[in-house]
Amino acid sequence: MKFDLHVHTRFSKDSDADIDAIISYAEKHGLDGFAVCDHDVIEGGQFSVKRAAKLGSSLIVIPGVEISTSEGHLLVLNIKERIEPGLSPVETIKRARAQNAVVILPHPFKLTSHGIGYVEGLDVDAVEVLNSRCLTNGPNNKARAAAIYVGLPQVGGSDCHMPEMVGMSYTEVDVQERSLDAVLDSIRQGKVKPGGGKTPKIFVLRQMMANAQKRVAKLLGLG
Repeated sequence: MKFDLHVHTRFSKDSDADIDAIISYAEKHGLDGFAVCDHDVIEGGQFSVKRAAKLGSSLIVIPGVEISTSEGHLLVLNIKERIEPGLSPVETIKRARAQNAVVILPHPFKLTSHGIGYVEGLDVDAVEVLNSRCLTNGPNNKARAAAIYVGLPQVGGSDCHMPEMVGMSYTEVDVQERSLDAVLDSIRQGKVKPGGGKTPKIFVLRQMMANAQKRVAKLLGLG
C-alpha cells in the first residue's frame, strides 16, 4: 500500500491546502492513504479523518502532527492529544510514546525546514529519507546514509503544502490488512520503503512566494 506520510492542510499556518482537494489528488495519484501532519496543531488530522469518511473515501487518513521541538521537527502519527512545541526531542518522543504514537524524523538534514540535524540516538520508528520538497539531493542523500548507518527504516513523504503535491513522494507499506492499526504496526516493524521523486521546483517556489506574500501582508497589517 502507498502512503504519503507528510501532508499539510490549511490548518498549517504556511499552507492553504483544501482538505477535499487533498483527498481528491491522493485518490488520483493512486495512494491508499496519507498522514496529516500540520505544524503544532492536531485539529487538521482529526478533521481530515472525519471529512474523508463523510465523502465516502476509501483512503486511510492518519491523524498526525509535525511538532517543533527545541532542536527541530518531528512527525508524530496517530496522535490523540496535543504535545506542546518547544520541548526537547527526547521529551517529545517520550510523550508521543505515552500515546502509543509512531514517531518519524522528517528531513533531518534540511536545515531550512528546521531539520534536527542528526539521527543517531533518537528513539524514532523511521527516518524520512525522501522528502519531495528538497530542491537538491543533498539533504535526502545524507538522511538515507544516516538511516542506514544506525539501522533505522526509511520512509518518504511529499511534505506537501499544496494539494497537487500530494503523493509526489510516498512510502510503500507492506501490510496485508487494510486498517489504520495494521499500517501503523507495519511502520513500527520497518516494513516500509520510500518511493516517488521530487516535487517540480515550480510548485515549491510557488508555495515559497505565497508564504513570503503572507509574511509581508502581516507586517503591513493587511493579513
